[in-house]
Amino acid sequence: MNVPSCAQTVTNYGLGDCSFAYSGILAQGRDGNLYSSCGSNNLGVVFEISPSGVMNVIYDFDDVHGSAPNAGLTLGSDGNFYGTTTKGGADNFGTIFRVTGSGSLTTLYSFKNGTDGASPYGPPIQGADGNFYGTTSAGTAYRITSSGTFTPLGAIPGGSFAPLLLGTDGYLYGTTFDGGSSGSGTVFKMPLGGGAAIIYSFDGAHGADPVAPVIQANDGNFYGTASAGGTLKGGVVFKLTPRGAISVLHNFDPDNLLDGYSPTAALVQATDGNFYGAAAQGGTEERGLLFEVTSAGTYSVLTYFFGFQNTPQSSPMQHTNGQIYGTVDSGYLYSLDIGLAPFVKTLPTAGKVGRALGILGEGLTGATSVKFSGKNASFTVVSDTYISTLVPEGATTDFVTVATPSGTLKSSQIFRVTPQILSFSPTSGPDGTSVVITGESFTGATEVVFACGKKATFTVDSDTKITATVPAGAMSGPINVVTPGGPVGSTTSFTVTP
Repeated sequence: MNVPSCAQTVTNYGLGDCSFAYSGILAQGRDGNLYSSCGSNNLGVVFEISPSGVMNVIYDFDDVHGSAPNAGLTLGSDGNFYGTTTKGGADNFGTIFRVTGSGSLTTLYSFKNGTDGASPYGPPIQGADGNFYGTTSAGTAYRITSSGTFTPLGAIPGGSFAPLLLGTDGYLYGTTFDGGSSGSGTVFKMPLGGGAAIIYSFDGAHGADPVAPVIQANDGNFYGTASAGGTLKGGVVFKLTPRGAISVLHNFDPDNLLDGYSPTAALVQATDGNFYGAAAQGGTEERGLLFEVTSAGTYSVLTYFFGFQNTPQSSPMQHTNGQIYGTVDSGYLYSLDIGLAPFVKTLPTAGKVGRALGILGEGLTGATSVKFSGKNASFTVVSDTYISTLVPEGATTDFVTVATPSGTLKSSQIFRVTPQILSFSPTSGPDGTSVVITGESFTGATEVVFACGKKATFTVDSDTKITATVPAGAMSGPINVVTPGGPVGSTTSFTVTP
């Protein structure tokens, strides 16, 4: 284990009487400030805090609109923030709410402790369809529109404290702290219509009791933490492939306090490609620590918490100024400066050609270009910290760059251009028929699949055209194409004739 380096600096900002629960997250707003929510001896608050530490409470909960909003907020594409309360509301089982940056709050839904669940912890996240999705600690999933239309999506494999993740394949991924084949928790996958399926059941040896969400790194794999288990019984950092193959990157040892243990926070992949996280226990004063781990499993402790600044249960995030921010349960927000440069962040991180999206950053005034995989996009500089743009024709899955007066800023994540199948010709024919598929974002396609899972031989003629040969054994049904931006299926069927 590497010892903390003096090159890392941590600044703490007291938030007063504020309590953060498992997996609580910070959201960067369009104005560059950080927004979150937390509980208190009263009922809880929504707060805004500048990167330099100037804090402003923008909403006080009153129980009617919910209480104990411990899990933080997510930023929607409409510029508003979405969150949950674990208590309060019409039946005292928690709520889902929308709040503006100025503090105007709307209760979207009050849980009833029936088939809808109860006590949601993680804030809802926005799906590719524009709706919001979340889970409850009672073990259910839901969908809700920005206007408050609520739809139960059935059971998940156990209770969850974590927000969901929208994967690059369009599915939702989440964790449960119990359930699975050994009762030690799961990672599950769920389509937008519901119907969760376990892709990994924790067995103790590879971790147990995950309370934080998984993240999907730029390599396409999922990374996360489990708060217990592992060979040393103190929790683990793990990598999980989309097919469910797990590898442990680091085992925490509760007998080695300087290593830390009990990681309850999610990881964040920073712009250097490494992962940063927090252990809630251990350290020089047993108040937790921050760590760095590479995709190969090299683990380093960055800094220890001390005094009243203890128990970093909630998840860190990287602000577009390059610094990492997070909270500790005693009511402090921290910033970690590891010398990373500013960057830009797209919202969302995937979309089809022509989709409107936002870009978060700083120093954006006077920007001269926005490029997706080198293709120029039309854009409007709304403020020094926000740009609106459209995914341009010919864009492929790659990083986004913004040219500003102070230099070119690169996105922290790959933007995945979602493919589209617009038509194919002919629409019927026997095995061996040559079919021309037209659409968008076909560059780099890896598979063309006809009904019954029959893979075709094919040629990517251009970003908008694929020529495929109907394979032997194919049956009538949709044509599917797999690209770096995700899979896509045709809305009409190809008819296989004798």
